[in-house]
Amino acid sequence: MSEAWIFPDWPAPSRVHAAVTTRDGPGVSQPPFGRFNLGLRSGEDPQIVRNNRGALRQSLGLPAEPRWLRQVHGTTVADLGPLPSPEEPEADAAVSHLPGTVLAILTADCVPVLFCSQDGSTIGAAHAGWKGLAAGVLEETIAQMQQPAASVMAWIGPCIGAPSYEVGDEVRRAFLSHHEAAASAFEATRPGHWLCDLAALARQRLQAAGVTRIYGGGFDTRADARFYSYRREGARSGRFASLIWLLD
Repeated sequence: MSEAWIFPDWPAPSRVHAAVTTRDGPGVSQPPFGRFNLGLRSGEDPQIVRNNRGALRQSLGLPAEPRWLRQVHGTTVADLGPLPSPEEPEADAAVSHLPGTVLAILTADCVPVLFCSQDGSTIGAAHAGWKGLAAGVLEETIAQMQQPAASVMAWIGPCIGAPSYEVGDEVRRAFLSHHEAAASAFEATRPGHWLCDLAALARQRLQAAGVTRIYGGGFDTRADARFYSYRREGARSGRFASLIWLLD
């Protein structure tokens, strides 16, 4: 694993490729965004971000421009092909059945989850902040893949870790209202506040949806300086990307 990239360790079919960027990639972002910010809505000069996106495609040898999304912490899933549209789709997840398609999720503490089918015919990618995760964005992504859940594998990418993520009662209630087992992902701190394990919650939701082959986890974006972190850096945080693509 290089400093610039993280490549998922999962038994994906050979035609499925995936990578996660870090802030140490081949970009030109200046402080506080240095150096490989890929988020157009982070407050950095858009032309710098576009230059970084060009370097991303060149460095990874991507077959097409990534299909970026306008993420809004919802559950909408876009079904995409390799050709870009004039406007980024407003969605928090995407799926594709077409070779040459590069799906991209931007995060800075939220959970990126990458998906592929066992036969290599379908890929998916989801952005799961706590609101989208509680509302079912992972389940919607699996449904849109149109594959039996038992044939889908998932990789949980870098997100904020439980020791770094304190939340209020409303977050815990949102998950427990769906399933009481979610209580195991919360640890009390002070009255009305809890440490929240987003990766564990994502794993629970995937398992409940019928996905048994789940990989990844073990990161903490707030504690690991390789990643952008909204909790650490605030509104001037950049964004890193989790990408998955299909080749012929």
